[in-house]
Amino acid sequence: MPILLALALCILTLFPARAEQLLVPMDTSQRDHLRAYGLAFWILERGIPVEWLLNYRGGAFLVEAHALIASEAILRGVSTAHLSEAQAAQIYAEIDASNMEVVRLEKVPKIAVYTPPNKQPWDDAVTLALEYAQIDYEKIWDDEVLQGALDNYDWLHLHHEDFTGQYGKFYGSYSNQPWYRQQQAAYEQMARRLGYAKVSEQKKAVVVKIYEYMAAGGFLFAMCSATDTFDIALAALDVDICHAVFDGDGADPNAQAKLDFSRTMAFENFVLETNPLVYEFSNIDTTPHDMRRIRTAEAEYFTLFEFSAKYDPVPTMLTQCHTNIVDGFLGQTTAFRQSLIKDSVILLGREEGTDSVKYIHGRVGKGTFTFYAGHDPEDHRHHVYDPPTNLTLHPNSPGYRLILNNVLFPAAKKKERKT
Repeated sequence: MPILLALALCILTLFPARAEQLLVPMDTSQRDHLRAYGLAFWILERGIPVEWLLNYRGGAFLVEAHALIASEAILRGVSTAHLSEAQAAQIYAEIDASNMEVVRLEKVPKIAVYTPPNKQPWDDAVTLALEYAQIDYEKIWDDEVLQGALDNYDWLHLHHEDFTGQYGKFYGSYSNQPWYRQQQAAYEQMARRLGYAKVSEQKKAVVVKIYEYMAAGGFLFAMCSATDTFDIALAALDVDICHAVFDGDGADPNAQAKLDFSRTMAFENFVLETNPLVYEFSNIDTTPHDMRRIRTAEAEYFTLFEFSAKYDPVPTMLTQCHTNIVDGFLGQTTAFRQSLIKDSVILLGREEGTDSVKYIHGRVGKGTFTFYAGHDPEDHRHHVYDPPTNLTLHPNSPGYRLILNNVLFPAAKKKERKT
């Protein structure tokens, strides 16, 4: 009997009563919002469920208290608070009575970043966020996508990419730069190796594979030009929209009329920009091309919409933040023209008083896509050759939090609680 009692006490020491909870606040009291997401992943990786308290203290996390979790939070610089059984009950009661909800995180999503193997003269905000938050991911490229590797992943991010085969429309400014020439040569060689006559045809095949991945239940996230060029490629599956400087032959003179908007996910009725010297793909983007119209990040802020946490948990998850006003930031695709967004798409954030929408979400079959315009949430006018953003200087970035909401989203399951 003494042996059994000692064993029971040991088990209780290792696994505290469920009444003891550890709260990770995500309001302005949090020291490091971005690494808090990494802590949530770390906990999930150890088979411990996490509760995401939507609209409570900025989208706080709640987990069974354990000394190892508390120690890991300290190592990561993440703020936490121990809760008694009574305190946890008060939080649940407040959530039940308010525009809040509890979402249970159970499965660690397997993450892939679609990114070229060659070094490019710009960085990617999502990979910066993942690495700073210490969230594991794998890199994939066209070979793996076309061979069916997406079946192995729950969540896919599209690195800053041009799916139209026009090399980012950098021709006018950078066609004489070594990196541009090397990229074009590498892409053309890859297309031939994979059996395609042109890069644009290969990229369309990649787009179709990614679309099928979503339709089967995959989660897609994209930023900057990977957003609108993905939809442009879908609309132009059967038509050549590339100028001769990109693929050696001319574009179809009737390309605009042949676009099929029934194939697109987010945008419709857009007009292509076919001039190779213009740094733009279509009129989807609202980037001001007159430099005199470009203001400060604070002046170009966008506002996050508020949703019903109990009836619209998905958009609520994607907009969790400690503020509903986020500083603006530019990109090749800075924002989406609202008049060209399909009615089926959910608007998550927009620049008030304008036709510019920054953040959108929609469904494709059993899966979803989220498009977030702009290049880097903490670098207002990020240029080619600029150094990567140092996130140790921005641990509470609202703009980067939106990225990490999307990374965490596939782990979520709405919790059913008795009333």
